[in-house]
Amino acid sequence: MSAFQQYFLDVLKYKYADFSGRARRSEYWFFSLFSWLILMALMFILFPIIGLGGGEMSGLAYIPLALMGIFYLAILIPGLAVMVRRFHDSGKSGWFFLLAFIPLGSLVLFVFTLLDSDHNTNKWGPNPKLPSLDNNVSEHLLEDDIV
Repeated sequence: MSAFQQYFLDVLKYKYADFSGRARRSEYWFFSLFSWLILMALMFILFPIIGLGGGEMSGLAYIPLALMGIFYLAILIPGLAVMVRRFHDSGKSGWFFLLAFIPLGSLVLFVFTLLDSDHNTNKWGPNPKLPSLDNNVSEHLLEDDIV
C-alpha cells in the first residue's frame, strides 16, 4: 500500500469527519504533505490558464480558481479531523486547534503536532503505534515507521 493511499485517500474515504480516536505523526504529516502537493500542482497547472500577466480576467478564468476552492473545501473537514486526532494522540484536547486564531498560536500548534504519542492508552484510545490483538502483529512489524 502506498503512502498516498494509506495516509491521504484512506483519511478521505474512511475518516473524513472522524474527530475521535488518535492519529500518528505520519498520518498527520503525510496528509498535510499530499494536500499541499495537490494544491501546488493545481496552481502550477491552472494559473497559466488564468493568465496572471496583468489585464482583466475573462469569465473562464474563474473556473480554475473555483476548482482550487472546491478542493480546499473538500479537504478542510478531514484536515481538521486529522489535526484533532493528532492532538488526541499526544494527550491533548482537540479544542487546541482554536489556538490558530490567536497571535503565535499557529507556532504552538506546530509544536503540538511534532510531539510524540502518549505511550499508553489515553482517553481517546490505545496507542496506534502498538500492535493490537485484533490485527496481525507481523503487519505492524512490516509497517514503515518514517516518523
